[in-house]
Amino acid sequence: MTAVTDQEGTPTTVLARVREEERRRLCRDLHDGLGHALTEMAMVVNMARISLRTAPASTDRLLAELRDGMDAVGQEIRELVHGLYPPALDTLGLAGAVRALADNGPSVIVETEGDLSGLPSAVEVAAYRIAQEALTNVRRHAGARSATISLRRDDSFLTVRVRDDGSGPPPAPRPGIGLASMRERARELGGTCVMGPAPGGGALVKAVFPLSTGVPAP
Repeated sequence: MTAVTDQEGTPTTVLARVREEERRRLCRDLHDGLGHALTEMAMVVNMARISLRTAPASTDRLLAELRDGMDAVGQEIRELVHGLYPPALDTLGLAGAVRALADNGPSVIVETEGDLSGLPSAVEVAAYRIAQEALTNVRRHAGARSATISLRRDDSFLTVRVRDDGSGPPPAPRPGIGLASMRERARELGGTCVMGPAPGGGALVKAVFPLSTGVPAP
């Protein structure tokens, strides 16, 4: 298999670009979404204070608007949190969170081996995001009827494999941020992520994370 590469061939450049895009997205979401919503809520509070003195009957409507605004802000916060750390990892664990990813789209089997509890949080997040991105690629581009996600833990490593029965990777795949991001998520933690044709057809993404300091990923 061939390692996932970026357009410039410079991992540091790709990682910096991915991180900068994420920072910009968070900045936009906070400014345009939460910032605007909180400003509107403050205006409604001021209007409600005035109405208590001048038109008490309208206060209930204003408070209902305020509650709707609070609900919207709460939803935006949940979406931001999900972008930073998937809540499903806390409630379902890695295996359960990956199974939840597999609920939609083509038939997806999730296989596990070893004890997946007690993994480092950074490894859990990276493994989840790589499985998520690989499965997204399967659904968008592979034309696959089925896929298998395998999570295997032994004494030293966590291995994530996503295999599909689709058309397989193109002979000269065009690099993209998604594939580069998968590789960099693994690289940041001392691991590896490769993509290539699967035996018998289709594509295979394989990520390996060391669980002990100083143990290089194979």
